[in-house]
Amino acid sequence: MGSDVARLLEAADFAARKHRQQRRKDPEGTPYINHPIGVARILSREAGVTDIAVLQAALLHDTVEDTGTTFSEIEEHFGEEVRQIVEEVTDDKLLPKMERKRLQIERAPQSSRGAKLVKLADKLYNLRDLNRSTPAGRAACGSLRVDGLVGMGRVGAA
Repeated sequence: MGSDVARLLEAADFAARKHRQQRRKDPEGTPYINHPIGVARILSREAGVTDIAVLQAALLHDTVEDTGTTFSEIEEHFGEEVRQIVEEVTDDKLLPKMERKRLQIERAPQSSRGAKLVKLADKLYNLRDLNRSTPAGRAACGSLRVDGLVGMGRVGAA
């Protein structure tokens, strides 16, 4: 048990260092690290996830996409399973946004259970965050369009 806590703290520390200069897009400029911590919290508290690799991946899920972190670095520090989950949920930022979203939907049904859990918790966190505070520079959303979550919601699949 103690080693599980140490592994989670190591992932949280790694993510905090990688995201240290980043802020959320809310008017308050909330530290970005609050997001991956919130995603891991949803998985732990609300979904009852106890799989340490999934919780580590939740903490690390945006490090490759949003910082200079590599998949090799994730694997070196946290192992192949965590790297694989992070890789499954990472978008290719070189692609246009709509193409990235299309690929998320297309790939969702074949994703691992861990990747589905992380991606769903990520989406849920972001939807709740929109409800709490509209991102700076954006008009409030009258309605939210949630694509692809039906396929992703089949967590038991794959």
